[in-house]
Amino acid sequence: MTSRSSAQTLPPIHRVLLRLLAMLFALLVGMPSAWADDVVPAPRATARPNILFIFSDDHATAAISAYGSKLINTPHIDRLAREGTLFQNCFCTNSICGPSRAVILTGKHSHRNGFRDNHSTFDGGQATFPKLLQQAGYQTAIVGKWHLVSQPTGFDHWEVLPGQGAYYNPAMLSAPKTAEGPPTKRTVPGYVTDIVTDLALDWLDTQRDVSKPFMLMLQHKAPHREWEPGPAELDLFRGTTFPEPETLFDDYAGRAGGAAEQEMTIARHMLPKDLALMTPKNMNPEQKARWEAAYAAENEAFHKANLSGDALARWNYQRYIANYLRCVAGVDRTIGRVLEYLDKTGLAKNTIVVYSSDQGFYLGEHGWFDKRWMYEESLRMPMLVRWPGVTVPGTVDDHLVQNLDFAPTFLAAAGVAIPADMQGRSLVPLLRGDSPADWRQSVYYHYYEFPEPHRVPSHYGVRNRTHKLIWYDDRREWELFDLANDPRELHSIHADPAASEVFAHLRTELARVRAEAGDTTGVPLPTP
Repeated sequence: MTSRSSAQTLPPIHRVLLRLLAMLFALLVGMPSAWADDVVPAPRATARPNILFIFSDDHATAAISAYGSKLINTPHIDRLAREGTLFQNCFCTNSICGPSRAVILTGKHSHRNGFRDNHSTFDGGQATFPKLLQQAGYQTAIVGKWHLVSQPTGFDHWEVLPGQGAYYNPAMLSAPKTAEGPPTKRTVPGYVTDIVTDLALDWLDTQRDVSKPFMLMLQHKAPHREWEPGPAELDLFRGTTFPEPETLFDDYAGRAGGAAEQEMTIARHMLPKDLALMTPKNMNPEQKARWEAAYAAENEAFHKANLSGDALARWNYQRYIANYLRCVAGVDRTIGRVLEYLDKTGLAKNTIVVYSSDQGFYLGEHGWFDKRWMYEESLRMPMLVRWPGVTVPGTVDDHLVQNLDFAPTFLAAAGVAIPADMQGRSLVPLLRGDSPADWRQSVYYHYYEFPEPHRVPSHYGVRNRTHKLIWYDDRREWELFDLANDPRELHSIHADPAASEVFAHLRTELARVRAEAGDTTGVPLPTP
């Protein structure tokens, strides 16, 4: 892959050649090239790109082979990396499902869009990128997980899971038959990852208005807890022993007190249903028989072993990671189906395909599952973009970007004006291969949802390329990490005299980005 940071240092003639190659590719596929000029003009109505945003839930970059995973091969997600741009430093602003979705829709931080935690209800009356695209002539649709409580707005078509949804034989909600009525509800037999893909492809193939460009949000439930693999993946990884994370038995020394007091450990806080020791309740007899046959020998061995202590933690980890990865494999498999459909229909030539997830996830690091923390595993999001004629295949971009930037990017790609109150920034220049001199050098984060579930303390902080400063506002505690020398974030250096200048600098930077975001929520920063 081409590194963005190194690409920016190429001699001018090399960058000209890259642009010429992109223009040639654009001519071959019959679409305009955004690399032809330094400024992307507003596309003609007939040339505006389609936008396909494929989104999963809780998919860690450590479970994507394009990001170097040692756990799983994801060939279809990897294809987007080979044919487009992989963002190495994409971060969320609030590492939890609903808030991340609200940030993506609005291009605004949680305190601005009103959806701070999963107990919130999304204000569907506010401006969102689907609404703005719809007003600009796009046909918009969302299929799959919504998780924002209120009914979707800004979509010509929607069919979503209620709440978290179910893995097997899920209920689906669609637009009400009358303006004031409840959503239409139906149960769809099958496995949710396949169902969401089927519904999305059916809309693309038989229901959309082909005279308009489209924006489709294809949103998977997987690999969210509880981890229930589909029939096609039930036998995957049988007999595999996965490498344990180096921090599986973290003692949480050297950090603020919340790390030791949380309730999200694989050893102590996973439930039998998380580990697939119980058959999902909503299965039909055939599905139930298939499930129980797949797990019979493993369950019997577990009950005979009578494990405890570290041995139990290790067994929990192996069972957890296998089921999590089986769910990921199902997502990757169906992405292959979608990419094949785009190829066969010719839509691939003028469709931006984006793959991302609402945040990262812990795959045993620090002994945890779940997300929420500003630590790297849950802060970092996958983000891969293929835009024929614009992205240079195989590029890796290392700019600091956030889910805050998704809405402005989709609008800019469609030639739609970005509202002044959106707080993100379009990634289109980065997708073209440019490196704006004024690009952000740090990112702001704010997590709210304490105490339930998992008792992760509220906190906010700032991350730049080398360090991260976190303020646990309710606890009045600091953490400062040197990411270059302590990438696993095991030793806070906030009280180290040798780090006093870094600490002072990042305190100032945290105050700056917090003010820039207009965030006055939470306990204010202490006076230096």
